[in-house]
Amino acid sequence: QVQLVESGGDLVQAGGSLRLSCVASGSIVSINVMGWYRQAPGKQLEMVAKASSAPLTTYGDSVKGRFTISRDDAKNTVYLQMNSLKPEDTAVYYCKAEGLRERVGARGTDYWGQGTQVTVSS
Repeated sequence: QVQLVESGGDLVQAGGSLRLSCVASGSIVSINVMGWYRQAPGKQLEMVAKASSAPLTTYGDSVKGRFTISRDDAKNTVYLQMNSLKPEDTAVYYCKAEGLRERVGARGTDYWGQGTQVTVSS
């Protein structure tokens, strides 16, 4: 069974940095896109960053210039380096694998991690 496990969430002061990790395990042939989303209390889910297998990266406007996404396909792992953190970055951060194939010839499907809490204090 495929599962995504996130780690690295913590309580940090404004201006600090964190590095989130997400490891996908199980039967995995390939993953088209890996990304990070976040949801603050009472707010909608927001796309933070996505990386294709190229990798081609995309960032949400609110994190451009501060966050960097990277992926290590040999480890089925995606990272999110977060710098210059602001209180508004406080949210649960979710890892997502899009187009994950568990068997050769199978159609890709999407998987979500359980989320990791990031809290930025002022």
